[in-house]
Formats: sequence, structure tokens, C-alpha cells
Amino acid sequence: MNDRHFDELATRFAEKIYGGAKGAIRLAVLQADLAETLPDRPLRILDIGAGLGHMALWLAERGHQLTLAEPAAPMLDGARARFAEAGQTATFIQAPWQDLLGQLTEPYDLVLCHAVLEWLAEPESILPVLHQLTAPTGWLSLAFYNRDALVYRNLLKGHFRKLRSNRLEGEKQSLTPQKPLDPRELKAQLEPMWQVESQSGVRVFHDYMPKEFQAKAELLDLLEMELAHRRHPSFAGLGRYLHWICRPR
Repeated sequence: MNDRHFDELATRFAEKIYGGAKGAIRLAVLQADLAETLPDRPLRILDIGAGLGHMALWLAERGHQLTLAEPAAPMLDGARARFAEAGQTATFIQAPWQDLLGQLTEPYDLVLCHAVLEWLAEPESILPVLHQLTAPTGWLSLAFYNRDALVYRNLLKGHFRKLRSNRLEGEKQSLTPQKPLDPRELKAQLEPMWQVESQSGVRVFHDYMPKEFQAKAELLDLLEMELAHRRHPSFAGLGRYLHWICRPR
């Protein structure tokens, strides 16, 4: 299995992820968590697997200095266009994460790694690199596809044969990730290098709503309820993604 990049799926990715409530909820939770955490001063920020630049642009508009690293040229071109349209500047690097230590010389105040781990052949291999790229007093914003949520979704659908076979990864052209992460395993892998300071669920209920209820719900109501319940002890772990803000040990 190889790392998965989105050279051929940039348009589909944009429509599927950011074309509706799913993307709006994801951005709202990530932004709320970071707004609570970050100090009120300009930071040097690295966005690894920056995609189309949604989160990076939000941070640039708040006065931070952004570097976007993305291996897929169509995605990075989309991010450049998004920044240009907004009148914002950034550094753009077309490179996989494996090449970053050779290109970047100083650690960053904040490193974003959102929806990257689940597309890697060996997700744990990026963790030491993230640690080296984060300043000792900095933060890591880590968002990943939650295997628990995928199991629960398959239980609700009655896909018991799939669960018995333990084959939950997406197909080749699917936007279901190839390596959904078990949060307990990931936390154990993080433990030597990182202290997890906050944990939120992204889409803790939206994706489980019947389609007719999703269609009727107002986006502002969805955002309000997702933000209100993102850290609820019973619901946070059901988030389709989990967002952890970590400090280096």
C-alpha cells in the first residue's frame, strides 16, 4: 500500500468535502478549537497536506504567516488561486511530507496535519517528523479519520459481514480513507512525543442523521449543535473525524 495523493480527484474532493454541511462543520470545529488555543500574536504556521487551502487561508486572514505543503499539484494550484482571490500571501511547497525536513530549516509555532494520516501507508511514520517541525513551545493540530465512527456507521447500516472481515478501508477511487485510525492506538504512538491538550469530535451527529432530517436542518443550527457537543464525553468519540491539539513533550 502506498500513500494516497489527490492529483486526479481535486474537483471531486472539493465538491464532496467542502460543497455542503460536512465541510462547513469540519471548518467550524477546527476553527473554534484553534481560536480557543492560539495566542493573540502572529505565528509561523505550516499546513502539511494543505489541500485547497481552506484552513490556511482562514489563518492567513488573521495575520499569521503560512507555509502550505501539498503533494498534489491540482490541490496546491487551487490553494494558490484561493489565496490570490483573497489578496493573501503564503509560501507554497509541492512536496510529500517525507521531503519536508530537507526543505524547511526552522520549526513552526503551529503545525497543521488535517486528514493526512488516514491516507498514509504507515501513518505512525509521520509522527517524528511532525515533532521535529514543531517548535518546543508550539502546537500540533492533528485531525484524523476516526475508525470508531466508521465501525459505528457500519453497525447502524447492518454491514456485519464487512465488520467481521475487518475490512473497513475505502476502495481505490473512494473518498473513504485507506487507513482509518484507532484513536487508542494513535494516542499510544503519540505518547512519547506529544501531550494531547484538547480533543474534539468533528461531525458527532450530522453523519448519523437520516437523510430527510439532514435535508431539513438549517446549517446554522447544525453548526451550533455540533460546536456545543464536540467535546461531550458521550458524543465526542463518535465524530467522523477527531481533532486533537497537542504540545511537544
